[in-house]
Amino acid sequence: MNTSKARTAGRNVVVVGTQWGDEGKGKLVDWLTESAQGVVRFQGGHNAGHTLVINGVRTALNLVPSGIMRPGVKCYIGNGVVLSTEHLFKEIAGLEAVGVEVRSRLRISEACPLILPFHAALDAAREAAREQGGRERIGTTGKGIGPSYEDKIARRALRVQDLKYPERFAAKLRDLLALHNFVLSEYLHAPQIEFNAVYDQAMRHAEMLRPMMADVSRELNDAHQGGANLLFEGAQGTLLDVDHGTYPYVTSSNCVAGNAAAGSGVGPGLLHYILGITKAYCTRVGGGPFPTELDWQTPGTPGHHMSTVGAEKGVVTGRARRCGWFDAALLKRSAQVNGLSGLCITKLDVLDGLDRLELCTGYRLDGELVDILPMGAEEIERCVPVYETITGWSQSTVGVTQYDQLPANARLYLRRIQEITGVPIAMISTSPDRDHTILLRDPYALA
Repeated sequence: MNTSKARTAGRNVVVVGTQWGDEGKGKLVDWLTESAQGVVRFQGGHNAGHTLVINGVRTALNLVPSGIMRPGVKCYIGNGVVLSTEHLFKEIAGLEAVGVEVRSRLRISEACPLILPFHAALDAAREAAREQGGRERIGTTGKGIGPSYEDKIARRALRVQDLKYPERFAAKLRDLLALHNFVLSEYLHAPQIEFNAVYDQAMRHAEMLRPMMADVSRELNDAHQGGANLLFEGAQGTLLDVDHGTYPYVTSSNCVAGNAAAGSGVGPGLLHYILGITKAYCTRVGGGPFPTELDWQTPGTPGHHMSTVGAEKGVVTGRARRCGWFDAALLKRSAQVNGLSGLCITKLDVLDGLDRLELCTGYRLDGELVDILPMGAEEIERCVPVYETITGWSQSTVGVTQYDQLPANARLYLRRIQEITGVPIAMISTSPDRDHTILLRDPYALA
């Protein structure tokens, strides 16, 4: 058998959030890109927020893959992403202003659905209608992500490739705008969106976007066969997945590792290692169930400690994140639906100084003991966490890069997470800085 391709092809890693997002994926993607030649976004839109701290300088990214901060690395936006060209060019301008070359290294799938101004208008009007009707808000970012995905599934979306054909784009836009303006004005009692403003902006962006348009599926497969290592960068987190999350308090896309294949156009056999990113505690932005949530607003409480020391505010919205104890039962659900190969524990340093830690090992649901998160928000609301207490540590872990230099109780805490979830810990992050990372198992090393 000819094995020459197997010997020369690259190795590919998928990075996914295992909680409700905000786990620190951006830093780890940036760190792992030292071993990769390409980074791929495969779902979500500019509702994602990845914060990188490099040499003390903080950079927030929403659409552009985190690998852009590494010179020479190719970045890809796959077909599973919904694209706001307005936001994309604002983000590119911000990166270029600090000397980062973007346009020659960014490739965008022509199959990406576009997010247009009426999508954001629908998003905001629906949330307002829910609130006015006495229902709980879903907690969307109001960026138009969900309505754009709806158009995709309904097979009426305007896509990046449509921007190449002005007359076709205009005809499709008129039909789509007529539908959404009717909903906005007649059902949601919100202002309509004017055609010319949307069309003119789209055509301005089309010329700037054209050099970056690509058949991303083909380019990724060619890069892999040519020996490039690829990194697939998930947005949000597993428990926000539209199928596997705390529905309906979820995002509008599939955040799980399997969607790296569908959302970029590579076969699942090319996903060699699945790295799950998880905070050393739990956070959640917006509405929805959160079994281990603490009082994070009262000074002096463990939850307030996590909130303030961890600087827990959303990158995109600036909303405060709810904080709670680590939920290993949640992580077991994530391991199940993602097929995790290993874990990266982030923000361990935030727990420095807490006298005790509570580790959720399972729940009682209607009196029965369950060891994995059930599906569905209604069931999760009835869950009562079962905790195991672990003594905390007073020593600082900030900036530690060797496992044996961690406090003994910190190592015990990490071992228990590994034992309860059954997933080996590959990496540990001890501050937001790129270099403050403990490597136990290299996801790019061949097994």
